[in-house]
Amino acid sequence: MDESERHSRGMETRRQVLGAAYVDRAQARTTPFTAEFQDLLTRYAWGEIWTRPGLDQQTRRLITIGMMVALGREQELRLHIEAALDGGVPAETLKEVLLQSAIYCGVPAANAAFHAAAEILAKRA
Repeated sequence: MDESERHSRGMETRRQVLGAAYVDRAQARTTPFTAEFQDLLTRYAWGEIWTRPGLDQQTRRLITIGMMVALGREQELRLHIEAALDGGVPAETLKEVLLQSAIYCGVPAANAAFHAAAEILAKRA
């Protein structure tokens, strides 16, 4: 696959996972300074990794959420919780990932993640 095809597949997958509105906003905020980074993300994160056949999208979503908890990346965590819920991940499954994270990432990290998830779920109710 050439870089153009990787970018195209990446953009399609990025839109599927994060939603077209989010991706459109991210693209609109792209500047000459951030353009190469956006291209890198699209080609490699979305066009190379998220399109691999070894894991389904739900599994990738859940792994990503767990990693964002571990790293304490709240903004990305919120983005991926929203995207997972939009993509059909049940709240109960999300809860299990956060409980698992409490053991392997630490209670403070999971506590912050539960707060974020609860806020998102409350807004959706």
